[in-house]
Amino acid sequence: MAYRTRYRPNMEPRHTIASLTPQRLPITVRPISAAETYALRHTVLWPNKPVSYVQLPDDEAGQHFGAFIDPENDGDDKDKGKDKNDNKIKDNGGSAELVSIISLFIDEECGEARFRKFATAPAWQGKGVGSALLAYTIEAAARKGATSIWCDARQSALAFYQRFGMSGEGEVFFKGEVPYLRMSRALP
Repeated sequence: MAYRTRYRPNMEPRHTIASLTPQRLPITVRPISAAETYALRHTVLWPNKPVSYVQLPDDEAGQHFGAFIDPENDGDDKDKGKDKNDNKIKDNGGSAELVSIISLFIDEECGEARFRKFATAPAWQGKGVGSALLAYTIEAAARKGATSIWCDARQSALAFYQRFGMSGEGEVFFKGEVPYLRMSRALP
């Protein structure tokens, strides 16, 4: 199944991606700063490490994207997690919750893109938010001229990445006690 945002070359970079989610959540994906990614990176990926552990030396060279949910129009008034207010960010004069983040790095010399530190708040996992954000990121890499994209995927998430046409490469390796596999795919 292909996941595609409704990108049009003359469209503003900020737009809603509602057609990708089964529940039709009002998801807005937009560029954010590296600093805006740190709270979710820490909480979701490495909560037992210091915040500095999730900060990358090359963060300033990357492109960072966030998926936001409007808490007043989320289509689901159920519990959204303990730290709902920790990621509140004003967006277009209103309040939107940052629920998923990803960082994209493109090596223009070889045409290779890499995404890192992809995290979705636990209360929003399995609802299409991460899928919408990853689809947007893959398309952003292709628009920037990348011919391939890769990541170091947690072994527990391999099936998720396979849905985006990514395949495993090499052997499983560990970061701490967490098993990873490099996954990649060609871009159009």
